[in-house]
Amino acid sequence: MTTPERFEQLTAGLATAVRERDGLVGLVLLGSASDEARKRRDEWSDHDFFAVTASGRGAELRPDLSWLPDQDRLVLTAREGEIGFVAVYDDAHVFEFAFSDAAELAGARAGDATVVVDDAAGTTATLLAESRARAAEGDRFDPANDVRLVLVKLLIGVGRVRRGELLNGNAFIRQWAVQLLVQAIRGRFAAASTPLRDANDPMRRFEGDFPVWGAHIAASLDLPIEESAYELYRLTREILEPGWDEFPSRAADVVAVRLGWS
Repeated sequence: MTTPERFEQLTAGLATAVRERDGLVGLVLLGSASDEARKRRDEWSDHDFFAVTASGRGAELRPDLSWLPDQDRLVLTAREGEIGFVAVYDDAHVFEFAFSDAAELAGARAGDATVVVDDAAGTTATLLAESRARAAEGDRFDPANDVRLVLVKLLIGVGRVRRGELLNGNAFIRQWAVQLLVQAIRGRFAAASTPLRDANDPMRRFEGDFPVWGAHIAASLDLPIEESAYELYRLTREILEPGWDEFPSRAADVVAVRLGWS
């Protein structure tokens, strides 16, 4: 468990480390690590951040993570893709971060964020402004298309399960169909989404905006796989179909017939 005091200690250590490390020019704290969202922090909050390098120096600096604070307490570091990293401390506190120059973060998105370290040119502040603009642009859904894809993922997923491809079928049903259903609900009932939602991940804090539907969707995932798929299908129709002309009712009927649900 990370206490508030430990959290702030790590924040201060991280800021000092970035300022003192040659080649690092910026630090942006993201999500609940930021000043903007500090009220959301709890014992499960981790440190999400951008560690920004001088232009063109990302590849050179990335192999060395010795600048991270409290080196003697690190138990694990790992890479996620080219510029993503994670670190875990002996109290199980987690760092998740991008370690790159601003150009390599050209597609990044950010919501709640605080610039802690920047260079004289304002490289990090500019990066954050652009990342926020991308997040605002991407925080939109196409519920009519998303609900069509829910039906497709359920149809394919159940087919894979019945073929014996349980791992792949589970991914279609419990992962992709669920994510698309959540997106469809957020798009269809956009006014119910509060500012607490995560602009980068529609699944985050879904239960806070849609407590009843969130509970039902979560409960469906505890069922055996084909029962789970059917319950997600049923919830899709129950939540989204009434009073919505764009719901693909005929397609939903076809899926039900093919899977023996009608």
